Amino acid sequence: MRILITGGAGFIGSHVAERLLKEGQEVAILDDLNEYYDPRLKEQNLAIVQRSGNAAVYRGDIRDAALVGRAFEEFRPEAVVHLAARAGVRPSLEQAVLYTEVNCAGTVLLLEAAKRAGTRKFVLASSSSVYGVTERVPFQEDDPDLRPISPYAGTKLASEKLAYVYAHLYGMQLVCLRFFTVYGPRQRPDLAIRKFIQLVEEGGEIPIFGDGTMGRDYTYVSDTVDGIRAAVSLECSFEVFNLGNSSPVTLNEMVAEIEKATGKRAKLKRMEVPAGDVPITYADLRKSESMLGYRPKVRFGEGIRRTVEWYRQWKIESEDSAADIWALADQCGQSAASVPVRKGCPK
Repeated sequence: MRILITGGAGFIGSHVAERLLKEGQEVAILDDLNEYYDPRLKEQNLAIVQRSGNAAVYRGDIRDAALVGRAFEEFRPEAVVHLAARAGVRPSLEQAVLYTEVNCAGTVLLLEAAKRAGTRKFVLASSSSVYGVTERVPFQEDDPDLRPISPYAGTKLASEKLAYVYAHLYGMQLVCLRFFTVYGPRQRPDLAIRKFIQLVEEGGEIPIFGDGTMGRDYTYVSDTVDGIRAAVSLECSFEVFNLGNSSPVTLNEMVAEIEKATGKRAKLKRMEVPAGDVPITYADLRKSESMLGYRPKVRFGEGIRRTVEWYRQWKIESEDSAADIWALADQCGQSAASVPVRKGCPK
């Protein structure tokens, strides 16, 4: 199958691309490698993906109609896994317009391109944040009273509604996947687990919001990829699924697991709970288990251990790579930040 992955240079997207290439699927990646976080990390992700097979890469914004059209025309995807988005609750409070443009208008542009190309399968990454503050726990996909409390969450819920429109009007097969706090190797540096591991390793202070009892349904990345893969194969008109672990972990418990995995004590800094944060996320997985065969396999403690192990190895390799980049920058007469991970002076 030919599968186009938007956001394929990112954390989850690179893992999805890796899995599909190892299966022997044909993969194309559409990603702008923007500066939301260091683009060189995304370059590293792409390099890892290409070890598993030859993925076509279209570098650019999902709002670029010409680029999106070219990707569909040249690659002719049979399915789209749409992971590209402006992510994060807190940044969305300051950039609501940008989040709406990318997450809503960008999604419609892709849906239009898929419709024109006859690409019927479309898997859309959504978020547990769409549930907002709800008393119905665990979160169920059919909850009629969704009240998102951040621009990011609002754009994700709007994208789900737009997906339904295309399924209803044009007979496309749309699957919306509500991710629950995904973590693991290659996690974005701004996300809590990756950031906290780094802080513990370097002796920095970990921010603890409130009393540390806020709970998150942390999901290891390989489990999320299992769910995405099942969604690509699902025959349906329109469905929404939770992809979580159905086992919330408090902030205090998460820090304790990081201490255990690193063998180091964390320094804590108490802070107020930020606006837009919900007190708990908790996935009801009955529908995902029944229709996708989705069953998370990696327990939280084991996932943290694997992530710490990856982080330490990545740190060693990055320090070696940084030395090479500084030397190359010197040789090319450029700043180190302008030299991509792939070797050779930029032209």
